[in-house]
Amino acid sequence: MNSKALIRIVVVLVLIGAIAWAATFRDELSPEAIQAWVSSFGYWGPVVFIGIYAIASVLFLPGSVLTLTGGALFGPVLGTLYNLSGATIGATLAFLIARYLASDWVEQKAGGRLKRLFDGVEQEGWKFVAFVRLVPVFPFNLLNYALGLTKIRLSHYIIASFICMLPGGFAYTYLGFAGKEALAGGDDLLQKGLLALGLLAAVAFLPSMIKRMRKQTDAEKVVD
Repeated sequence: MNSKALIRIVVVLVLIGAIAWAATFRDELSPEAIQAWVSSFGYWGPVVFIGIYAIASVLFLPGSVLTLTGGALFGPVLGTLYNLSGATIGATLAFLIARYLASDWVEQKAGGRLKRLFDGVEQEGWKFVAFVRLVPVFPFNLLNYALGLTKIRLSHYIIASFICMLPGGFAYTYLGFAGKEALAGGDDLLQKGLLALGLLAAVAFLPSMIKRMRKQTDAEKVVD
């Protein structure tokens, strides 16, 4: 067995062990625990939070809890920036692990869904990455790994992921911010609550709108 194969085996085993450990203790990943731990680092809190988010993405932990926590901790603007930064770094790490170290394991996890990804990236490139980020056809964390097996360029993957995760990221970040304001009894609670609901409704409507646009585009191509 050569050294490269050995490294791959070690990486896969470590990854499986880390995911199993994270799944066991995921219930302890509460917003209150994260807020207390991140706040304890003072000025380094944002960096620590981004690191936690990135690691959580690699280990298949739910990002929604962290996104809400980011909004509560840092507000809607900085919270969105930190959430997207952590999610993008984590997505990039998963992408690179799949591409260079754990392709066999990812193929096993993704199963038959890989063909759809391969075909989509082959035909549309970064546009397909944008589509699957905006429309939740695949689970987010698994998608990060699966896209690493396609031929998409890393730079296109990162840019498309960051931009197209923005709508949902901002909506859930603002929801976390509005929730904290409500608990603290802040000003303009009704306005903030309505805005949060409006953002969530827009994000929920976005996938169906994009699907209709794609169908219309495909139909026009057939006519042409």
